[in-house]
Amino acid sequence: MAELQTEHRLRPMLAPESVALVGASTVPNVAGNDMVLELEVSRYPGRVYPVNPKYDEVEGRECFDSLETLPEVPDLAVLSVGNTRLEELVEQAIDLGVGGLVIPGSALLPDDTASNSLRSRIRNMATAANLPIVGGNCMGFYNVEKWFRAFPFNRPYELKEGGVTLIAQSGSVLTALLWNDQKLRFNLAVSPGQELVTTTADYMDYALEQESTRVIALFIESVRQPERFIAALKKAADRDVPVVALKAGRTPEAAKLALSHSGAIAGDDAAYQTLFERYGVLPVKSLDELAASALLLSDPRRPAAGGLAAILDSGGERELLIDLADDVGVPFAQIDDKTTAMLSSHLDHGLEPINPLDAWGTGNDYQMIFEHCWQGLMDDDDTAIGVFIADLTSGFYLHESFARICRRVHRRTGKPIAMMTNHIGTDSQDLARRMTDLGIPVLDGTVAGLLAVRNVLAYRDFVLRPGIAAPWKPEAAITARWRARLSEPRPLTESEGLDLLADYGVPVMAHAIAHDVGAAVTAADEIGYPVVLKTAVDGILHKSDVGGVVLNLVDADGVREAYADLSDRLGNAVLVAPMIIPDVEMALGVVSDPQFGSMVLVAGGGVFIEVLGDRQLGLVPIDAPIARRMIDKLAITPILDGVRGRPAADKEAVAAALVALSHLADDVGDLIAELDVNPLAVSTDGCVALDALVIPHAAIEAATRALEATLAEAEAEAEAEARSRSRSRSRSRSRSRSGPIQCPARRSCGVGQPPGVQHEHFQRPCRP
Repeated sequence: MAELQTEHRLRPMLAPESVALVGASTVPNVAGNDMVLELEVSRYPGRVYPVNPKYDEVEGRECFDSLETLPEVPDLAVLSVGNTRLEELVEQAIDLGVGGLVIPGSALLPDDTASNSLRSRIRNMATAANLPIVGGNCMGFYNVEKWFRAFPFNRPYELKEGGVTLIAQSGSVLTALLWNDQKLRFNLAVSPGQELVTTTADYMDYALEQESTRVIALFIESVRQPERFIAALKKAADRDVPVVALKAGRTPEAAKLALSHSGAIAGDDAAYQTLFERYGVLPVKSLDELAASALLLSDPRRPAAGGLAAILDSGGERELLIDLADDVGVPFAQIDDKTTAMLSSHLDHGLEPINPLDAWGTGNDYQMIFEHCWQGLMDDDDTAIGVFIADLTSGFYLHESFARICRRVHRRTGKPIAMMTNHIGTDSQDLARRMTDLGIPVLDGTVAGLLAVRNVLAYRDFVLRPGIAAPWKPEAAITARWRARLSEPRPLTESEGLDLLADYGVPVMAHAIAHDVGAAVTAADEIGYPVVLKTAVDGILHKSDVGGVVLNLVDADGVREAYADLSDRLGNAVLVAPMIIPDVEMALGVVSDPQFGSMVLVAGGGVFIEVLGDRQLGLVPIDAPIARRMIDKLAITPILDGVRGRPAADKEAVAAALVALSHLADDVGDLIAELDVNPLAVSTDGCVALDALVIPHAAIEAATRALEATLAEAEAEAEAEARSRSRSRSRSRSRSRSGPIQCPARRSCGVGQPPGVQHEHFQRPCRP
């Protein structure tokens, strides 16, 4: 027996069979009228109920007084009304059992407060009733494959359905792609607005249940429900549906504006990029790249192994293509000798049989030359994807013939083929639409087109990655001991931090704690000279800042002298460790992101991280292949690989240490606010942690409570002092007054002086 499919909870809202348009109007060019016209343009076959007590009919449809007077409970109600009416209408919709709402308005009132706002009341009501809402402060949505539009603006424009789902936390971005690029074919396009109830993750989940969805394109400022968002990304990866994301608010200034616009925190961009890397999300930086990538990824054909094959009719534009491909990181197919010979046999004299190929010579028999050469390039084993590049002009015989050649070669290969213009302003829309209908996307602009190719190849590589190895777990007693210690409201000492690392497999330097000069000398003798002495007094986290580190002590006398100084100034506890001069300095760490959880960090040491910001993050857990990719992305990598005759550093040891740190973070990272291993000394045959700073969340919380208590105490003292000064001034004024010295404004003075004369007890003249 076939398994019954459960209807998605958003189906009544996003694919309604009936809709109520509350606030419908006959006035042209207003939302109430445009939303009715939008359903006429889309030829929506469902039941439409305009609602407005002012009218008997709107655009030829019977108009009803209220939701209660409708002949049925609609799947969806669009509330195109003023904010003051929203709360009442949401209550009515819940009472009636409406399946979903669209709220285009801002849902703000002048008397809103942080603890009691219209938005929060709507959110609470809808959440309790399990009522999904698009908005508020949104543009609504298009369900193109269901011929439905809930939109406050009417554009009499027919859309062809396709495989792109667009979810844009900006209505302008939505219309920019929906209304202008006729090559993009959507099944669903949503403007979620403030996401009072229903979030981007929910729309993604719905789209992933639709057979038509081939790619999801996101424009996001923030993620309000991280767990759901991560679940949606995992679902997309599991179902082999690529996700392309344009994340706004990457810089601090843009993040501030994102908060004011969307009402949610933009979040740390590095954390987002780390999350995207884990789940194969393709990050883009412009709308052009977003559109081109979505268009290319909506092609059901996937690239094979290898790189890009390209054919052009211009030598100069070929040079430009090679330069730009190098800039963005697109590899060209390395064609074999057979393909090279085949190209030579067809090209005009003097043309080079290479990829990318400029195939334009004399122009004689150009169609035969281009078709044979294009076919030869596509048949090469190292060609993953092919792009025919020309500055297309619709109706021009040459470019129309190029299009015909592409169509014929496309029929004879299973690899993806696209066309691409060098200039985004070429007159190619008509030709581009026709080619898109035939399964050959046309990409606008060299840079955006190459970035789209790079993203398609990156998604191919993501799909081919093996699954992540399960994280290693230590003995239960080790986990229990460290979870207990990390729950205490104080930072770990350096020695404790090194012991924590060692228990999870991170190599650490030999070290010993001493509380007197004799123990310090004994430890130094056992470790071997030269040694380092560091203060180990509780509460001193940054030892160098207080002169708490003494380097390169070569004998016992040096240890005694250094111990005497440190114990006199800072306290008697010291850490003794070997003096290690690394070939290369690096840094490791654990970062606790408030949205996405624990992440491990690897960075170049010294100037690389401090000045260049040379770091890579990985979402816990990671394994060795992920660790290697993270290290290879660092700017310090050429130094690790060996430059100017220097031997190569042991990158495999660094990768192993990073994986071990991931095991630690997976096991106890929920208790750690900050963990820094800096420096990590890397040599030709290993690596070792020379320092460890570990601060538990409990320590941060305790410090925060102490600071809040201190501030509250200081504020209370200031208020008491202010009251005391006020009483003192009041007594002073009372002593200085005698008789009826009361001089309110606009009355004659009680001390016998006429109005308008300035008196000592007032700083202004009396007025009649």
